[in-house]
Amino acid sequence: MPRVFITGLGFVTSIGNDAPSVARSLRELRHGFELYPPFQKPEIPCKVVGTIKEFGADSTDPEDWTFPTRYKIKRELLRTMAPNGLFAHCAMLQAIEDAKLAESDIANPETGLYAASGGSPFLTNYHHERLVKLGVMRCSPFGIVASIAGTLNFNLVAAFKIAGSSCGFSSACASSAHAIGYAFDDLTLGRQKRMFVVGGEDGNTDAILPFAGMRTLSLQSDPNLASRPFDVGRDGFVGTGGSTVMVLETEEEVQRRGVTPYAEVLGWGQASDGYNVAISHPEGDGSAAAMMRALRASQVAPEQVDYVNAHATSTLIGDVSEARALRTVFQEARPAVSSTKALTGHGLSLAGVMETAFCALAMREGFIPGSAHIQQLDPACKDLRIPLKTESTRPRIVVKNSSGFGGANVAIVLKNVIAS
Repeated sequence: MPRVFITGLGFVTSIGNDAPSVARSLRELRHGFELYPPFQKPEIPCKVVGTIKEFGADSTDPEDWTFPTRYKIKRELLRTMAPNGLFAHCAMLQAIEDAKLAESDIANPETGLYAASGGSPFLTNYHHERLVKLGVMRCSPFGIVASIAGTLNFNLVAAFKIAGSSCGFSSACASSAHAIGYAFDDLTLGRQKRMFVVGGEDGNTDAILPFAGMRTLSLQSDPNLASRPFDVGRDGFVGTGGSTVMVLETEEEVQRRGVTPYAEVLGWGQASDGYNVAISHPEGDGSAAAMMRALRASQVAPEQVDYVNAHATSTLIGDVSEARALRTVFQEARPAVSSTKALTGHGLSLAGVMETAFCALAMREGFIPGSAHIQQLDPACKDLRIPLKTESTRPRIVVKNSSGFGGANVAIVLKNVIAS
């Protein structure tokens, strides 16, 4: 079966809008949190968001949006986008440049695109209000394609003339990890030679605030304390948005084009908790099963894993559930475990591809990011090897975990391609 490699990355995130700045933030444990102005009201209990800098997409009119001048986006493309579409388009341009892809590499039947997004509640609400108040003929003809859950793949496939496989994935916070897994399958089965995997979220009030109703958002007003996975004092996650784009290619394409990949994708696994619509299985059964399936598919033993990028969102139940899953899988082995959500916040459907890309960056640059903001480790997690500071070690084998509502769990295994 063909081997699969990560050859390009693009980022619009709370900790940086390109690979060098993201790598620097990961290495230096520099977070992207700010007091979010729309949340600074007495009736809103959460205050902190992982904000996207250099972009302004608060208006319902895309012509009012602002973004870095290095990106050239035509008006007819902008008017069918949600804010997450703007972020993804810019990250896509980065990934194409990073992978050194020509237009002929992109617009052909052997290149596909899988995307993950919760859609745009911001624009859905706006267009629905116009429908109710002003009537259907006063609605934008682009309202649906700009707002529903498939908006990323609709827009990107059309804008970049993708002629291969395309699909949107919807498994909540496991969505873009599922997209990576199925893109990997398409490549190993010979269906495609190249896949773009995209995650994107608006990261604004409409996308984040509903989670306060679930009692899952942190109520901290200090950005340095709001997201602290594995800490005994954690009280919920911090929301964020943005986009990450990853280019996956077969070994044949890597050799034909003469590019240096970030890492090899060895395999993946998935499993469901079958337990609760919103709460992780208390023993982490589904997460453990996903990791074991991923390791088996990759022909990797637990003791060979150097680093696990945990899903850990900084919630009371979820972090402990994952810790128990890690204990089940690794037993006497002690890979480093950290959650980069301590720096970015939780990107929801974006999280899987964003954090897999973080792992690829760390593998190329030779470090393991620490788990930031821990003041007192939760006793339930004390037997894990959770580095509080970045380690200057190039991991050889990495596991990335993702989990979503309904107990959807995905694990992805990456291998270093650079000699230690």
